[in-house]
Amino acid sequence: MKVKMKVQAIALDPVSNSPVMILREEEGERALPIWIGLLEATAIATRLENIQFSRPMTHDLMINILDHLGIKIPRIEVCDLRDNTYYALITLDIDGREVQIDARPSDAVALALRTGAEIWVHEEVFRKSKALEEAAKSEEKEGGEAAAEQDQDKEKLKELLEKLDPTAISKYKM
Repeated sequence: MKVKMKVQAIALDPVSNSPVMILREEEGERALPIWIGLLEATAIATRLENIQFSRPMTHDLMINILDHLGIKIPRIEVCDLRDNTYYALITLDIDGREVQIDARPSDAVALALRTGAEIWVHEEVFRKSKALEEAAKSEEKEGGEAAAEQDQDKEKLKELLEKLDPTAISKYKM
């Protein structure tokens, strides 16, 4: 099953300072954040903000080429998530024959925004994304517990050193 989406925003992850493309269900509440590169974020944001350049940027050039050849993009699909990497397909309509091209989701979305193509996300991607998020939270929690144990160990060592008689240390040669 596929879910129709729209680009809600391009945001900046405060932890990694990386751009995040946020896709939101058209008929629902779910969102899908996808971390993307700065150049791709710029290509998407300029289109969202209707910023025009005097010369075509890469995605605009691609659309110009496709238009010249009579090729349409009816839809793009975020179709998989493997090893922390999202995958997308761009569907091309070439004289009534559909061809799917592998792409990064950010590039696929940049093209979709320029052509009015529909944006879809496979249900499986939501499931995998949620599992990935839960695993990250679990690791964060475990890391926090380990840090708390380290802090306790440091505090115990500090207390021990504070109680230690300095003359006792001089007995041991280094």
